Amino acid sequence: MTGSLLGAVLFTNPADILLTEAKQPNAIKAIAFDGLAIFDPRPVFKLAQDLFPEHGAELVNQWKTKQFEYTWLHNIIGTYTDFFTVTRDALIFSAKALKIDLDAQKEKQLMQVYLNLQAWPDVAEALKALRNTGIRLALLSNFTDEMLQKSIANSNLNGVFEYTLSTDKVRRYKPDPLAYQMGVDAFKLSKQDILFAPFAGWDAAGAKQFGYKTFWANRLGAPAEELGAYPDAQGKDLNELVKYCK
Repeated sequence: MTGSLLGAVLFTNPADILLTEAKQPNAIKAIAFDGLAIFDPRPVFKLAQDLFPEHGAELVNQWKTKQFEYTWLHNIIGTYTDFFTVTRDALIFSAKALKIDLDAQKEKQLMQVYLNLQAWPDVAEALKALRNTGIRLALLSNFTDEMLQKSIANSNLNGVFEYTLSTDKVRRYKPDPLAYQMGVDAFKLSKQDILFAPFAGWDAAGAKQFGYKTFWANRLGAPAEELGAYPDAQGKDLNELVKYCK
C-alpha cells in the first residue's frame, strides 16, 4: 500500500470492511441512525420466548420477518399504516400461522415492551464521542414518533439527537427514497455529507443506493444482502463507528 491511499485498504466487496483507519476524504458532518442501531429489541423477543417457551423461537423469527415484509407491502400497495400497528399485525399473523394462542393480555405485554426499549450498552459513550467531534446526530427510523421519544427517554438520551425523524412524516417506509430524503431535508446537507448507520442489511443497501455514506452497525454478524449496493464499512457496534469517523 502507498501513502497516497492514506492507509485505507481497498476491498473487492465493500461489505467486508470492518473499519478503515484513515480519515474519510470527505468529512462526515452528520449521522442519521436507524432506531434499532440505537435501541435494543432483544427484551421483546426474550418475553416472547418466556410467554411461549415451546414455540418462542419460531414466533420471534416469524414475527421479525413479517414485520418488515408488511412495511414493504404497505409501500407497494399504497396503504401506509404506522409501524406500531404494523408490528402488532405481524405478531397476530405470526401467532395464527404457528397456531399459538395469543390472548389479548399477552399481545398487550409484548407490544408494551416496544414502548420501553433501551439503548444498547455501547450507545451512550459512542454518541458522546461523536458529538464531541462536532458531528450532528439524528434518528431516521420506521418507528413511530411515540416509539422513538419513549425509547430516548428510557435511555436517558434526551437532547442528544438534533432530529427524530419517523417515516410517519412522509408515510413511506425505508428503503423508499422519500424516507431517506428526510435526513437531507432536516440537516440541509448534501447526501455526501451525511452518514447513515442502519441495523439491518437491507437498510444498509437501501441507504447506499440512495446515496448516503453508510456504516452498517452489524450487531448480529449477518452477511450483506445481495442487492448490488454494499455499505462503505461495517462494525459490530457503535464503538467501531466512532473509530471509523476519526
